[in-house]
Amino acid sequence: MTTALPHINGPLVLNDSGLETTLVFHEGRDLPAFAAFPLLENEEDRAWLDRYYNRHLELAELHGAGFVIDTPTWRANPDWGAQLGYGAAELDRINRDAVAFCRRIAKRWKGRVGPIAVAGIIGPRGDGYLAGQASAAEAEDYHAPQIASFAAGGADLATAYTLGSVEEAVGIARAAKAAGVAIAISFTVETDGRLASGCELGAAITSVDSETGGYPAYFMVNCAHPLHFAHLFSDGPRWASRIRGVKANASTLSHAELDERQTLDEGDPEDLGQRVAGLRRMLPALTLLGGCCGTDHRHVGEIALACCGHTKQARHA
Repeated sequence: MTTALPHINGPLVLNDSGLETTLVFHEGRDLPAFAAFPLLENEEDRAWLDRYYNRHLELAELHGAGFVIDTPTWRANPDWGAQLGYGAAELDRINRDAVAFCRRIAKRWKGRVGPIAVAGIIGPRGDGYLAGQASAAEAEDYHAPQIASFAAGGADLATAYTLGSVEEAVGIARAAKAAGVAIAISFTVETDGRLASGCELGAAITSVDSETGGYPAYFMVNCAHPLHFAHLFSDGPRWASRIRGVKANASTLSHAELDERQTLDEGDPEDLGQRVAGLRRMLPALTLLGGCCGTDHRHVGEIALACCGHTKQARHA
């Protein structure tokens, strides 16, 4: 599938940062269910989202990198949507609208940033820090409607973030395959590099590929600090070649510790950039880089600088 997604084949492709933590801690927003997708419902919030994405796209232009625009739909699934009064029809509408919104941003940046793509974002059915209990078949049925909305809306691919179980990942990949949509699977890991289910990252990737005929276009790791999983790649395992993306947390704290904090741990942006650059030296396929919880455009800028080593302006000087 990767050959059908040229946006990941460049030397450096950037992504955005911790949207939800930026809204809560930097913008002081009340974010029920930790859901960002309701911001698409009014013009003032859409304008804020536009500025948020543009700030990151400016970094891509500065560093001569590509970009993947993630829709703000991590919580736009039935269980979380129901908490906010969204039924099936409303979720279909908002997921399609999210793709259209991001597609318009991509169009404005065409010629300035490239390659550029829009990814429809899927989140876990439950808490991303806990292992889901659903079977692969149940997960396939559950996530299929959101994937169908992304397909109808014209997304370039779908990306499932913060997954903690193999079964949910397999179900999402199967639903994407049935819909003919390219899919990226992103696992989150604990401080020991294992999924919340206890499964090793390598075993999880290998299992998903085995159960889906290798359908995922690529795998990612998100919502974890590089200190939590860099050690997994020291011996150059074969499965590591399937990892093409990382969206790292700013903090070195565990998920449990982060859940208990009332203030944001922004970590050290420069150090994070250097650690992500270290991951690239161990992972030859790693091209897609962004931030997750606690990060903002500063962290992505440091990641880009550490991994690119120069800006576009400097290269043309």
